[in-house]
Amino acid sequence: MQELGRRLAELLSPGDLVLLSGALGAGKTTLARGLGEGLGVRGAVTSPTFVIARVHPSLTGGPALVHVDAYRLGGGLDEMEDLDLDVSLPESVVVVEWGEGKVEELSEDRLHVVIDRAVGDEPTGGEDHDVREVSVTGVGQRWKAADLSSLDA
Repeated sequence: MQELGRRLAELLSPGDLVLLSGALGAGKTTLARGLGEGLGVRGAVTSPTFVIARVHPSLTGGPALVHVDAYRLGGGLDEMEDLDLDVSLPESVVVVEWGEGKVEELSEDRLHVVIDRAVGDEPTGGEDHDVREVSVTGVGQRWKAADLSSLDA
């Protein structure tokens, strides 16, 4: 998931909104960590569950990463307005875990990343046998002609 995040970061630009969906433990935060590495941002990208949002400024002159965890937020965009994501969006890459049905109104252009985790056999020898299927869907003009093939495993 972290490697996928690094590859995804190569496709992102300031103003991009990315929604991450999947069950607990699917790898959303790990993917966000890879995005942070790929974007070259400051600070460890960890789950912002209790602070709701963290801003990671760029160390390379690129866009900041705004990492949001909407898990504890029950409402839609109204409840998220206090985070001022609409102000951050034009110059940042905004990644929202659990954002489906809550932040789509922020941008007509967005990426939906859905992570399905199928637990396999018991791990042996320290290997991770959890299999994940990831679908990445672009919405809007920004992603209409985008080549997402670099994200294939």
